[in-house]
Amino acid sequence: MRQFDFIVLGSGVAGLSFALEASKHGSVAVLSKRALAESNTNYAQGGIASVFSDDDTFDEHVEDTLVAGAGLCRREAVETCVREGPERIRDLIALGAEFTRDEAGYHLTREGGHSKRRIIHARDLTGREVERTLVAAAERARIETFESHAAIDLITTEKLGLPGENRAVGVYVLDAATGEVVRAMGKVIVLATGGAGKAYLYTTNPDVASGDGMAIAHRAGAAVANMEFMQFHPTCLFHPAAKNFLISEALRGEGGILRTRSGEAFMRRYHEKGELAPRDIVARAIDSELKRTGDDCVYLDMSHLPKPFLVEHFPYIDAQCRSFGIDMSVQPIPVVPAAHYTCGGVATDLDGHSTVRNLLAIGEVACTGLHGANRLASNSILEGLVFGHRAAQRAIALARETPEPPAAPEWDAGRAVAPEEGVVVSQNWDEIRRFMWNYVGIVRTDKRLARAWRRIELLREEVREYYWGTLVTPELLELRNLADVAELIIQSARLRHESRGLHYTLDYPKTAETAEDTVLVRGKSAPDAWPRRGSP
Repeated sequence: MRQFDFIVLGSGVAGLSFALEASKHGSVAVLSKRALAESNTNYAQGGIASVFSDDDTFDEHVEDTLVAGAGLCRREAVETCVREGPERIRDLIALGAEFTRDEAGYHLTREGGHSKRRIIHARDLTGREVERTLVAAAERARIETFESHAAIDLITTEKLGLPGENRAVGVYVLDAATGEVVRAMGKVIVLATGGAGKAYLYTTNPDVASGDGMAIAHRAGAAVANMEFMQFHPTCLFHPAAKNFLISEALRGEGGILRTRSGEAFMRRYHEKGELAPRDIVARAIDSELKRTGDDCVYLDMSHLPKPFLVEHFPYIDAQCRSFGIDMSVQPIPVVPAAHYTCGGVATDLDGHSTVRNLLAIGEVACTGLHGANRLASNSILEGLVFGHRAAQRAIALARETPEPPAAPEWDAGRAVAPEEGVVVSQNWDEIRRFMWNYVGIVRTDKRLARAWRRIELLREEVREYYWGTLVTPELLELRNLADVAELIIQSARLRHESRGLHYTLDYPKTAETAEDTVLVRGKSAPDAWPRRGSP
């Protein structure tokens, strides 16, 4: 058993930002289920939205975020993130991050939903630069990091049978290298595990995005909110040899035009901003065109822009497209929508605290109210920086007032045996992702959601039976979490009887006059469980 002041699950921008700040005040362990740099952050292309020019204002960034969020944003969360954002980016720069510059200073791009150019970036590999900077800083800070360590479940006072308010005190962790399950105990447990894009057949996310933190938190009794709002990125490369390759929204921000196979530019028929409309509108427009034409994809045309400009601004995307035989300076890029970002998550206050004491959640795994019903482009890394820092301040105070964690029993495998049929995992994984794509995708109906619900209930029972009879593996843990988070998405979608933001249903095409959150707590309906203001 190992004991720390702070235990962080996840090594993206939110987790490492938290760890760096918290390490000044106590011992920190960062657990990553793959390599340390293997996170959603590392694959982010576009940039970080923040006010860095004289012709931009906080009020305009706030308004753009609120508009994109379709009436469901928590204004206090938006104001906090926008106003604290520039300082957190400066902190990142002070750590060594290098962003693209021009003659006026930092080069700023514009993406869909933004009224101004405000996206600071490192060419088209911003996430990789952010991750590089934070990993290097964590090494200098001597933060203890554990790669290939996958969280199984939280250890809480409720599970230990202790009286009083339910409090997180540790986590059972699978060491994938040895197969051993170990106990990591801490005064504060922080979920920074990212999103759940792998619940869908087509996604821009890496394989690690299996909704682990959301499922783990829900099983521990924490409230989750607004899980029905899965953002589908409009433009993922459509090519049989390509896997999860995102075509950044920045291409449309620089003048890219979406066309049908016949060459028709169609976005103006759906929104006055055309290609710069919010992501949910662009994704639905593409989905509508594909259903109308029967085509497999649409095309993003950049060929009217100078080749040197494309190579200079999008070197990584240009190189990747060329590796698939696509020269975007002379031919359009085939694209389709794909699951991209989970706007809901573990319900928290503005300091990252969940409804379980001493359990914090930050980044994509959390739902602070920042994104509402649809995330504004490039607000995600900003969120990780801002709320990672804020959560660290809360955690430092919590650690001072929290006693040492109680003793916890060793992991008991019972009569579980080594897995004999890997096909059970692969088959169920594939089935979940397919029916989620077909029934709980960009456009939904009550019938589709009912079909998905019946299937997920059967599959969860199969997964549960297999889980308790088999020694845990990383693949089994991910399947278990994927099944749980898929159920949360479906349940939330069935409860929302309107179309708002990313949740569009043919049975309820209108938007309700009052915006309400969808809040779920294990075993009960809990509309008042989320502390929208203050602390739990």
